[in-house]
Amino acid sequence: MDATGNGPVRRGRKARRTREALARCALDLVIERGLRGVTVEEIAQAADVDRRTFSRYFSSKEAAVLDVVRGDGDRINRALRARPSVEAPLTAYRRAVLDWLDDPAAEPWHLRPRVFDLLAMAEAEPTLYAAYHHIRVDAQEESVAILAQRLGVDPRADLRPAVAVAAGAGALLAAQAAWIRGGRPAALPEFVVQAFDALSVNLREYPQVHGGAEQH
Repeated sequence: MDATGNGPVRRGRKARRTREALARCALDLVIERGLRGVTVEEIAQAADVDRRTFSRYFSSKEAAVLDVVRGDGDRINRALRARPSVEAPLTAYRRAVLDWLDDPAAEPWHLRPRVFDLLAMAEAEPTLYAAYHHIRVDAQEESVAILAQRLGVDPRADLRPAVAVAAGAGALLAAQAAWIRGGRPAALPEFVVQAFDALSVNLREYPQVHGGAEQH
């Protein structure tokens, strides 16, 4: 440590820059060549570090590529914690997602360079999709804990927090899928609103169908 005590601070900054460089190089190379066309060694070389350094930060090339979206679950959960306690769980989750997409302190997630391309690729790459699913699950578990605390319940015994998060996360996933298919990067908030609105529709309002014919 130097006389000012800034040694750990500088090391922390250097580590963060190294991680960001590896993640950026991984994303650029994989978008350009496809996941199977890139090796960990090539990512490390592009970031001007060795293979061992890569392994200190990431367990796989999938993890490095997805680092750009890893913090978004944390941002949704921060927004969820900030929602008024009087809101119903699903309403709070919906508004937290919309707050995340409209966060003035950060570049809109859906407009970041190459995020759209990354998620479109994840739809076609099983290992990348599995890694992305793992990131989502981790964030959702934290969301369940937040809602359980708001309700003052044990989430192992009371299913309401888990059901609310599963429904909300499913709506967000459906919105993302429609967004990717639609090919309009700026349209994600619109799809999110549509997806959550669909959850609010009472299924009993739909015509009852039996054997392919509507019952009157």
